[in-house]
Amino acid sequence: MTPPPVPRFDGFLRVGGLPLHVRVDGDGPVCVLSAGLGLAWFDWDPVVPYLAPHRTVVRFDRPGHGLSAPAGRGPGAYGALAEADRIAGILDALRLPPGPVTVAGHSIAAFHAEAFARRHPERTAALVLVDGSTEEHPPADPAPALHEAAARLAGRALTATGLPAAAGPLLRRAAVRAARTGGPDPAPRALVRRCYRTGRVWQGALLENAHYARTAAELLRLRETRPLTAPATVLAAYDGSGRPGALRWQARQAALARTLGARFDTAEPAGHLVMADRPHQVARTILAAPHASAP
Repeated sequence: MTPPPVPRFDGFLRVGGLPLHVRVDGDGPVCVLSAGLGLAWFDWDPVVPYLAPHRTVVRFDRPGHGLSAPAGRGPGAYGALAEADRIAGILDALRLPPGPVTVAGHSIAAFHAEAFARRHPERTAALVLVDGSTEEHPPADPAPALHEAAARLAGRALTATGLPAAAGPLLRRAAVRAARTGGPDPAPRALVRRCYRTGRVWQGALLENAHYARTAAELLRLRETRPLTAPATVLAAYDGSGRPGALRWQARQAALARTLGARFDTAEPAGHLVMADRPHQVARTILAAPHASAP
């Protein structure tokens, strides 16, 4: 695998009072990449070499992920709206040349990317959803504060056992293998150890997951009030197995594309970690997205 180019910026920015880890590579029109639950900026590494000659690539770690600080408490710290505004805050803090951006979200970050496109249409040139989460009827969450408290308690208990320090990188690598059609975790071992030996990252994933239902419901409400004016693409992963579960997922991704009026494409063979299995195709999809003018 070709290593990512030398970054234009790789450090921390204070956004909404939180220190967030942000990396910027390449040159040209801006694209923002946000990875799935529990993942980090380096999970886009296989894709970046194909994008950086043509795009200014902005990657960041959401609160509690990668190297970023954990978020505060309460519903305002999590969810579709919070993450949409966090992306806008990162772009403001970077002071990049003005103009609309392509925003790409993988897995749960598809909720955040779509929310950004709807909440900030003047800043969005195109939307790309990479095997994105989709919830036609998200389950009700009558007690989000209770779920958040339980996630924090579980995170503290997990850290107290010493499991992240002892086996966090191994668990991360096992999860990545399960999310691919074949091959090991391509992430650098030193970075995996640096991030996944900390309880902070595991608690960050637990907290984001605790707000999953509310995040999905927020996005559905946003769809009712804020039209999607940017062109969109849904890129679905398919392992080629023909198994009922895989075919149902394809059908749901195609339905998402119809809902959004988006172009639909399939990455095959690919597991959920599409960026590792089909980096060329992910890059081609992002590069094919319009970027020259605001919606």
